[in-house]
Amino acid sequence: MRILFLTHSFNSLAQRLFVELTARSHEVSIEFDINDEVTTEAIRLFSPDLVIAPFLKRAIPEAVWRGRVCLVVHPGVVGDRGPSSLDWAILEGEREWGVTVLQAEAEMDAGPVWASETFPLRAAPKSSLYRNEVTEAAVRAVLRAVENFASGAFRPESPDLSRTRGRLRPAMRQADRAIDWAQDTTERVLRKIRASDGTPGVLDPLCGGEYFLHGAWRESRLRGGEPGAILAQRDGAICRATRDGAVWITHLRRKGSSPELKLPATLTLGASMPDVPEAPVADWNEIHYEERAGVGYLHFPFANGAMGTEQCRRLRAAYLDAVERDTRVLVLMGGTDFWSNGIHLNLIEAAASPADESWQNINAMNDLVRAILDTPSKITVSALQGNAGAGGVFLALAADQVLARTGVILNPHYKSMGNLFGSEYWTYLLPRRVSEAQARAITQNRLPIGAPEAKASGLIDDHFGADVPGFASEVRRRAETLASDPRLAAMLAEKSRVRAQDEERKPLESYRAEELERMKLNFYGFDPSYHVARYNFVFRVPHSWTPLHLALHRRNVWEAREASSRAQAQGS
Repeated sequence: MRILFLTHSFNSLAQRLFVELTARSHEVSIEFDINDEVTTEAIRLFSPDLVIAPFLKRAIPEAVWRGRVCLVVHPGVVGDRGPSSLDWAILEGEREWGVTVLQAEAEMDAGPVWASETFPLRAAPKSSLYRNEVTEAAVRAVLRAVENFASGAFRPESPDLSRTRGRLRPAMRQADRAIDWAQDTTERVLRKIRASDGTPGVLDPLCGGEYFLHGAWRESRLRGGEPGAILAQRDGAICRATRDGAVWITHLRRKGSSPELKLPATLTLGASMPDVPEAPVADWNEIHYEERAGVGYLHFPFANGAMGTEQCRRLRAAYLDAVERDTRVLVLMGGTDFWSNGIHLNLIEAAASPADESWQNINAMNDLVRAILDTPSKITVSALQGNAGAGGVFLALAADQVLARTGVILNPHYKSMGNLFGSEYWTYLLPRRVSEAQARAITQNRLPIGAPEAKASGLIDDHFGADVPGFASEVRRRAETLASDPRLAAMLAEKSRVRAQDEERKPLESYRAEELERMKLNFYGFDPSYHVARYNFVFRVPHSWTPLHLALHRRNVWEAREASSRAQAQGS
């Protein structure tokens, strides 16, 4: 079928649905929800059989939903209505939640139901639930709704709202999210911040200012102090006392600051940060390592998968420490929400010189990739529990094996960030795995790639696991089997032989120098596209048009006009 996505942005859910539907031979085009006129034009140009709205912030125009079936993906159980569905579910401690695919009508979120799914509500931040449980449930529900629509026989029914568990809920206000440090338990504090991650955060007075709190984790060791007081710091995070314990807050955004960026807590507080000790051991760790049965596992769940200069340096140091351990296999686990998305754009935007910070950050990334490539003593494995993008994908390719959860989405390109060329030794790593034509398509098309497609092309070695726990369990089984494989010594010898052969053909430093020469122009040259694109991304500047690589209906029109112009030119 011809399916038009009408969406506020091409977020992780929209990307996953795009991958799933195109893999099933549907023709999918995308239009950003800019205004009613643009939406109406998109309908006229594409003439879709079906409209799907995976992520909207306003109602679909009446002229559109009256003319054809429009399915809205709502992150709530049947009967739930309102813009803060997941927020309320987390705050009120729901044990089970869901996703409903319903037909757009005059009353928002109250149309006939085409499909629905439920899932256990894990104690986790809203953003993590959205990227995992909500996304998986949405995929199942949307695929079933599309099948129902295609059958022509399915008749959706409007739910009896007096009998559904879901109900109309108002938009959650900051007053609903506000923390009473003297009265709220640790569990209540965690729920309030988790219900507000990553948007809009919880507004809270702190150190003489007002800050939005993000990234909350329970702390069991540290105790004492006035509720709300900062007890300790660690890797940019702050630990605050609660009435019955403590919580870590990883990121802050100062209200009314210029620029108003979400950054590591200690960096945001700056000079107002109190003199508190560095916690040597804590429940929250930005980087941690574990060992089992001859296998080392290095975890680095960086927020949003962004890796700043110091984070790259600390991760490289942790990696080199892990290499010295008496293990045979080293698995790079990343985080459960993201594996890595490359350089840290927020930190770059906040720097005194974004160009200089960009340069330092990409070099720190390169140093990390080089350390992985220069590991002759172990088989290295990248285990992608969550999505990866840009330089994060090529960081993963530095390992000997690349495994991914089946639902993972990869964006192995830099083009969405202006004319950024990219580094991380990608000009060496990508051709090792795919053909020249595939490499060109991967880096130029700017479209998301699902794990099954990535395996088929050779970009990754395998995919499996319906969810993160299942994937992680299978990774451990495979890694331990590999560690005990009697052929391991031969594998390591072959790895060293190939690396030496590649180095003789063209040194790694040559790849790096060539890439960085192009990156220097991106950072310091006359073309400002990288800096403009970074600013727009960081500050979530609303789209003024849909890029042609996503809007198939507009690309078709543009290509037809170009062909007509060429024909006229040849005729004259």
